[in-house]
Amino acid sequence: MGMKQETIADSKVIVFQLKEEEYAVSVHQVGSIERIQPITRVPRTADFVKGVINLRGVVIPIIDLRLRFGIEESEFSDSTRIIIVYFDDMETGLIVDAANDVIDFPENAIEPPPAVIGTVDVDYIEGVAKLEDRLLILLDLQKVLTREEVNELKAVEG
Repeated sequence: MGMKQETIADSKVIVFQLKEEEYAVSVHQVGSIERIQPITRVPRTADFVKGVINLRGVVIPIIDLRLRFGIEESEFSDSTRIIIVYFDDMETGLIVDAANDVIDFPENAIEPPPAVIGTVDVDYIEGVAKLEDRLLILLDLQKVLTREEVNELKAVEG
């Protein structure tokens, strides 16, 4: 892994769903997609931090993206997934309503984010991509979690 920041435009993205919106993260940042599993609560963490899971011997902090983005919580279903993402040398799991697919898309499909997109604060967004009849919101993982939160999560990893 070089130090070059991977941009989402490196073609392949994983598309996932929160409520009715579709989001995308670069496959370079995704380790795996897991079914929902028992999550151990951790005291004194932000409400969107659900706790930790033990994934093949690694303890990974889990974040509910719905709560992170201020969308109402929903019951987990058969389609609920935990997307394990890497950034800042740590792994974090993001709970999403469904992980839809992996797609290639051309760099020129990306546009800067409009001021407001549906429910999510524009701060978390790297851009939007229009693909045929779909609008994908490209997440900037570096902004989804602040440095302080990352440090709090690293403490959780212990």
